[in-house]
Parts: sequence; C-alpha cells; structure tokens
Amino acid sequence: MQYRTLGRTGIKVSPYCLGAMMFGGIANADHDDAIRIIHKALDFGINFVDTADRYSAGESEQIVGKALKGRRDSIVLATKVHGPMGDDPNMQGNSRRWITRAVEDSLKRLQTDYIDLYQIHRPSPDTDIEETLSVLTDLMRAGKVRAIGSSTFPVSEIIEAQWVAERRGLARFRTEQSPYSILDRGIERDMLPTCQRYGMGVLVWSPLSKGLLTGRYRKGQPLPEGGIRAKF
Repeated sequence: MQYRTLGRTGIKVSPYCLGAMMFGGIANADHDDAIRIIHKALDFGINFVDTADRYSAGESEQIVGKALKGRRDSIVLATKVHGPMGDDPNMQGNSRRWITRAVEDSLKRLQTDYIDLYQIHRPSPDTDIEETLSVLTDLMRAGKVRAIGSSTFPVSEIIEAQWVAERRGLARFRTEQSPYSILDRGIERDMLPTCQRYGMGVLVWSPLSKGLLTGRYRKGQPLPEGGIRAKF
C-alpha cells in the first residue's frame, strides 16, 4: 500500500479511506459484521477510517471505537460534527456551545482521547465561521483534535474560512470532503483548484454514487425492499 500526505498535515494516509456511514441502524448492519469489515480493511493496509457523530445517531462511532481497540495508534481516525443529535435545538450546528460537547461525546463513543481529523459536516449560516474556527483551535491546543477539515462546503465559504483563520491566527481547514464520482464531477471546476491553492487535502464521498456504479443495480430493475438505496 502506498500512502499519501493528508493535505499539509504531515499525516500519512492510505489512498482508500473506509467510510463508516453504513455501519449501524441506518443500514441494519450487524455490529460483528461491521467490525469484521473494518478489520479486513486494516489487514489490507488501509489506515484511514471516516465516520460522523450523526451516522446512526452515534452508533457508527461506537462500532468504529470497538473495532479499533488495540489498534488505535496505527489508524488515522476522522469524524464529523454538525448534524442534529437529539430534540434539543442546540444539539446541532457549528457553535462553540455544541462543538465543545459534541467532541467529548464522539471521543467517548470512539473510545479514544484524540481525533486525527475533526470535520465540520456542513456549513452553518447562523454561526460565524470565526466562532467555529476558534473552538476548533482550542480543541487542537488541548490535544483532543490533531487537524480540522470541512465537508461539503461551497468554495466561497472555504475561502472565507481560510481568510478568517489567517487574519485571526486560528487553525485552518486542512481538508475538504466533497461528493465526487464519474457521475458527479462538479468539484473539478472550482473546488479542486481552490483546495490546491490553500494546500488542502481532498477527500471524496460517494465515489460509487451510492452504489449505482458497482454494477449491482440495473436500469428498470426495482431496488431491494427495505434497502438503504430505496430511501434516497
């Protein structure tokens, strides 16, 4: 396995990252099966695992935490914050109030004391980016987070975040995670050049277009009942 540098963090990652969105209740995934998948990926040399607090309401993080027991230090672990985690309207978003609590919840579920890459899952129009970057900077200084990134941000907001970070002396987004596949190449025009300009690593989600590019699904063929694809 050849490894690549994650943006300008100096962190070496496998070119394949194991996404954990489907682990847990969202896809009715059995915990033992999910853990076996993670272990098999690690055995093949993949050292990069990505999840989010919102995936199956925290269950995905719990599964990943169980799977990485005894192997944590050799894994680059990424997770995300932003999505709602309860009925309380303040249990979501990119505010200092929520991120301060959310990171502790993620650390507990993941059974670790640090996160290698902590990503803001979506931008938040009701929170200043300076507040978000400020709390992320504090988490890095506290050793709870090693690097920070964005996910599905528009180019304009990435540029704003980088400008604010430079002006205020705050931690910078080192990665952007965007949708990208042969069916969705939108990031090629503006996003990729912007990330190159700022030295940001690019992670992609849904490279197989939610399974449509695997060859499993055929035109005119109904999707399996109860399957996750039928929900999209």
